[in-house]
Amino acid sequence: MSHLLVIGSVAFDTVETPYGKREFVLGGSANFFSMSSSFFAPVRMVAVVGEDFPQEHLERLAQRGVDLEGLQRTTGKTFHWTGVYYGEDMNQAHTLDTQLNVFEHFTPQLPESYRETKTVLLANIDPELQLKVLEQIKSPRLVACDTMNFWISGKRMALMKVLEHVDLFLLNEKELKDLSGQRSLLSGVHWLRERGPQIIVVKRGEYGAMLFYRDMIFSAPAFPLEDVRDPTGAGDTFAGGLLGYLADVEEINELHLRRAMIAGSVMASFVVEQFSCDRLISLTPDEIQQRFLAFQKLVHFDASHELPLR
Repeated sequence: MSHLLVIGSVAFDTVETPYGKREFVLGGSANFFSMSSSFFAPVRMVAVVGEDFPQEHLERLAQRGVDLEGLQRTTGKTFHWTGVYYGEDMNQAHTLDTQLNVFEHFTPQLPESYRETKTVLLANIDPELQLKVLEQIKSPRLVACDTMNFWISGKRMALMKVLEHVDLFLLNEKELKDLSGQRSLLSGVHWLRERGPQIIVVKRGEYGAMLFYRDMIFSAPAFPLEDVRDPTGAGDTFAGGLLGYLADVEEINELHLRRAMIAGSVMASFVVEQFSCDRLISLTPDEIQQRFLAFQKLVHFDASHELPLR
């Protein structure tokens, strides 16, 4: 079975939503991604935590098959993010405080055993660090990258250099427009393709995600849920399902990309049901399969007959 490599953050989150508040719960892009993708393929994690990070969290990741050889533990406190979701708008987190702590001086170092991993996610970190990681990887089959507006405005030149080496790029609609300067989704996608990545995934929050590959456009809806309690980490969890599925397929093609999009949407639909990683911790493979089948019913229709137009 093929491995996945993720480079990102492991953090403590303090999150408030209309459903309550949780303090110092497990968070971070590499953490959400690893918990999600570990249901599909073994994961290798490169991140950093402080001396305050509980061993039990690391043991939980290891139990999910996450290889922690690349996880650095250093003197100081773990990255801590505080955010709130106001009212019924669960698409946008409002950051109240960011304490980088040990993450401020994080320099990713890949163990030798990680360097030939074929499927790689450069999670949402400084593009300059993403470039340093790319220098350490040998002949990857699929390199995916995530980013945010902070890097688009503050480290644009470095981000553009990263994209020259990226196959699959994940970003939301606003990030796409800010990066490309284009008004429409399609023109922004064309602009990106001219600069590197040929597979573009646009995350759309409660409206799902869209895939652009060659001449194909595929839209994966968000699964209908009665309650969305905490959207934190939904995008990273989506990426975990997406790349976890793709890690072990023989060929990256339209069929597998469509299925991978649904796999990502399935995983994202679970993580938002509870705070932090609580739902991923209790999740079972059977629940994932059942929701995957439910997604099939949600999006399938019979197009064998033409519309009865007059």
